[in-house]
Amino acid sequence: MAVCLHHHLDSISSFKSETEVEEPEVDTAVPFRQKPFCKYSGHTADLLDLSWSKNYFLLSSSMDKTVLWHISRRECLDCFQHVDFVTAITFHPRDDRYFLSGSLDGKLRLWNIPEKKVALWNEVDGSTKLITAANFCQNGRFAVIGTYDGRCIFYETEHLKYFTQIHVRSTRGRNRVGRKITGIEPFSAESKVLVTSNDSRIRLYDLRDLSLSIKYKGCLNNSSQIRAGFSHDCQYIISGSEDRYIYLWKTYHDVTRFSSVRRDRNDFWEGIKGMEELLPYGIAQSRTK
Repeated sequence: MAVCLHHHLDSISSFKSETEVEEPEVDTAVPFRQKPFCKYSGHTADLLDLSWSKNYFLLSSSMDKTVLWHISRRECLDCFQHVDFVTAITFHPRDDRYFLSGSLDGKLRLWNIPEKKVALWNEVDGSTKLITAANFCQNGRFAVIGTYDGRCIFYETEHLKYFTQIHVRSTRGRNRVGRKITGIEPFSAESKVLVTSNDSRIRLYDLRDLSLSIKYKGCLNNSSQIRAGFSHDCQYIISGSEDRYIYLWKTYHDVTRFSSVRRDRNDFWEGIKGMEELLPYGIAQSRTK
C-alpha cells in the first residue's frame, strides 16, 4: 500500500533537493501537479487515516500498523504497533513529539515518538467501544474521540483523564439513535468542534456548554468514513458525499436575509460534481498572490 503526495506548485521547490524527485512537467492551468511528488510504500493493508505535523512529519495508520514518515526521507522512520486496526491518528497541535491514536480495541493512546512508547492511555466505557475518529481541540488541551455508537468523548490531554461526552444524535426520528462518528474538526477560535456522523449530518457544538450551535444538512453519509472540514479562515465548511458531490456551507449564514430561518440549522449549500468515485474528505483553502 502506497501513500502519494501531490504538492502545491508554490511549495514543492523547497523539498526537491532533499528527496531528489524527478521534476514532472508543470501545467500552470491547475493548482496541483498531475504526477505524485513523492510516493511511500510499505503498508500491507488498507490505509485508514493520515496526519501531518508542522515539521513535515507524516503519520499513516492502516489495518496493519501505524507508520511514521518524513517528507525528506524515502524510508519509513518508525512503526508503532497496535493490537487492532488503527482507525484515527493525529499529531499534537503544539508538540509533534506526541500523537494520538484511536483503535478498534477501544483504547485511546498518546504516543511519545522519541521514546517509541505509549505515554498515556485510556479505554472507552460502554457496550460499544469501537473508536472511529480522534482529534485534539482547544489547542491540545483536550483529546476527543468519536465512537461507533455516536458519542464524542473528551479527555484532558495532560493525564488522558475522562472529562465529558456528547451524544451526537437527533431528538426525534430515525436519527435519535447515535450513528458512527466519522470526523472531528476543532474550531479553536470559538471553542467549538465540528462533528461528522453516519446520519448525513454535520454538527457544530459549543464546548463551553456542550450545546448544539448549528446542524448542517445536504450531503449523503450513511455508511462511509466521510469527514467534513473548515476552510483556512473557518468561514466555510466543506464535505465529500456518497453521491459523489462536494458540498459547501457558510459556517454562519446571514439570518437577516431570510424571512423565516432557524439559526440552529443550515440547509443552504452549494454542490459541485466531483468524480466517479466516493469523496471521503474535503479541504477548502484559498491562495494569495
